[in-house]
Parts: sequence; C-alpha cells; structure tokens
Amino acid sequence: MTDKSRTNVPTFDASEILEGVRRWVEVESPSHDAAAVNRLVDIVQDDFGRIGATTSRTPGRDGYGDILEVRSPWGNHDEPGLLILGHLDTVHPIGSLATTHQFRREGDAVFGPGIYDMKAGSYLAYYALQHFVREGRTTPLPVRILYIPEEEVGSPTSRPAIEAAARNAKYVLVMEPARDGDKCVTSRKGWGRFDMTITGRASHAGSKPEEGRSALNELARQILDLESMTDFETGVSVVVGMAQGGSAPNVVPAEARATIDLRVPPTVDADAIVRRILDRKPFTPDCQVVVTGGINRPPYAKNDGIAALFRHAQACAAEFGYKLEDTPLTGGVSDGNFPAALGIPTLDGLGPYGRGAHALDEQIGYSTLVPHAQLLVRLMDTLR
Repeated sequence: MTDKSRTNVPTFDASEILEGVRRWVEVESPSHDAAAVNRLVDIVQDDFGRIGATTSRTPGRDGYGDILEVRSPWGNHDEPGLLILGHLDTVHPIGSLATTHQFRREGDAVFGPGIYDMKAGSYLAYYALQHFVREGRTTPLPVRILYIPEEEVGSPTSRPAIEAAARNAKYVLVMEPARDGDKCVTSRKGWGRFDMTITGRASHAGSKPEEGRSALNELARQILDLESMTDFETGVSVVVGMAQGGSAPNVVPAEARATIDLRVPPTVDADAIVRRILDRKPFTPDCQVVVTGGINRPPYAKNDGIAALFRHAQACAAEFGYKLEDTPLTGGVSDGNFPAALGIPTLDGLGPYGRGAHALDEQIGYSTLVPHAQLLVRLMDTLR
C-alpha cells in the first residue's frame, strides 16, 4: 500500500470502480428513450446526493431525457471553475444486456453496452469527486459536472446548457474514452449533418418511361458529386450514409431522400464546404433538389491554451508513471467541440481506454480504470 503521506498520487481499488461502472451500464439508456435515460439520471443524481453534492435537472424536451448538473459541495460556483462533461445515453437498444451484449469480464476486457462510450468515463467523474469527499479535501476550483442525455444524436437540446456552463469555466475536461492506443484528445474535426430531398416526376416504367424524371437517377448523380468532395489529404470527408426512394418497381421514381455526413478539420474552411453541399443544382431537367442542415459541432483545434492544459496533464500523469500522449486529430466528435470552439481550454478523451464503440464487442480495459481515475483526481487537485 502506498504511503499517501509521502505522495500526491491517489490510490484506488479497480474492483470498486468497476462495480460502480457496472451499476450504471446495467441501466440501459438509448438516446431516443427519455424514460430509460431518466432512470439512469435518477440513479446518478442519488449517487451524488449521498456524497453531499448539489444537483439540478433541466427537464428533457423533444423526446430526450433530462440534463443533470452537479456542483461540488465546496467552492463559489458564481466564479469560473472546472467543468467536467459526460453523457449518459448510448446507441444500444433496450434488451442488449440480455441478448447481444451481456456485461462480463474476460481477462482485462470488460464488455457492456455503452461501457466504452462512455459510461465508464462518466462514472469516473463521480468517483473522482467522491474521492475528495472521502478524504475531507477540496479542490482549488469549484467543480461542476454536466451529464448530457442525447450526445449520441448530436446534443440537439443540450448545446445551450453546455456552452453556458463552459463560459463559466476556466478549464473543461471531457470524459469521452481514450483512443488510438490510450491517448487523450486535443483536436477534433467538425461535424455537419444534412438531409437531401429530390423531387422528380412519376410515370409508367413500361409504357411511358420517357415522361418520367427519375429522382433516384438524380440522387445517384448527386451522391457521386457530393462524395467527390472527400479529400483524405486535407481530412475532409463527405459521406452519404442513408438513401431511399421510389414507390413501386414499375414506376419511374418521383421522390428520393438521403442523409449527408460531413467531417472537416480545423484547418479547412468549413463554411465553403457547407455552401457547396447546400447549393445543389440538379443534373436532370425538371428535378428539384433541396438540402437542409449545417454544422452540428464546430471543429476543435489544439490552440495554445489546450496545448498548455495537455502539458499540465502530462506532468500529472508522469507522477504515477503513466505516459500521456494525445492523438493529433480525430474524426469523431463530442460535446468537447462546443467549449473548445468558444476558446475554453478543453482536454478530451480522459475516460478509460478500450475499443468497439457502438459495436457488439464494446469494451474497456480493466487495467486502465485506475490510471484514468488517478489522472482525473490529480487534474482536479492541481488546476487553478
């Protein structure tokens, strides 16, 4: 056992952490099921209440769950402090635990729906705050934790709350999972989401095909044109992820629809690409093409403030022999995009490492629980 009187490195019990993670994972909480998400919000709120933290809930809307805000029992919360972000929703449907995705541990791998993205990281925020309560200590900055109910679908109702909390923060720590070999995240691409609707003209496919204007033919040409904008050298990707259309096999299709996913790095002019996506011109005479949407999450660039925060985190990690590295740029987005775009020093990917996000083999490494808990506690203990 480490003599805590001689070191600043906190000691934790991995089995205790995992038991807490399991409690949260076993409350299934798909984004679009507000009642299911709120069942987990109830449990998380009760957990924080038992350690003396103040909590408040913003009722969900548009079919999503509640936003939960937690405040440390200490500190002046009217002053800028430390904001920790997590989300409680997952992409996995109710029933996954009993069928395709049972909670289990196999060696170092611990499986469960949403355990990697990101219930393990979200739980560590609770565990770290509990650590200070147990030791009768406080942090230099007041701590606020914001749990989001619909991050997996773009945080459509939570963005204002995230940005408001970030504006009252000196630093933001995001408990999304580590990636790329247990690295944290200091830069993310921006994400755009668009819907395209094409209207053509129906006709009989056998007797009068020349009178029709095929919306599916137009859609195919639009897809090729849109995806030609992808440039792997610059990091831009445009992907048509879903497409549908037509009404019957013997009818020239009059309608077609598609969704468009855009990822754009901080070094590229996102507005110019958005304009190209929105300003669609039809290839087929008498067809109409309408595109709606825009940037959902702005790009997140590693500026001087983020670089300094990362170096500080590296020094904290080195205290207990953990070599912290960052991934230079990731195409996945998170709620960390919002505060980073506001210029608030933001460090992301602080949750445990694993793999299989959104997949049936989603998992974390048991051995990563303690190092990530130690790092979070040291950051909370040293950021001023």
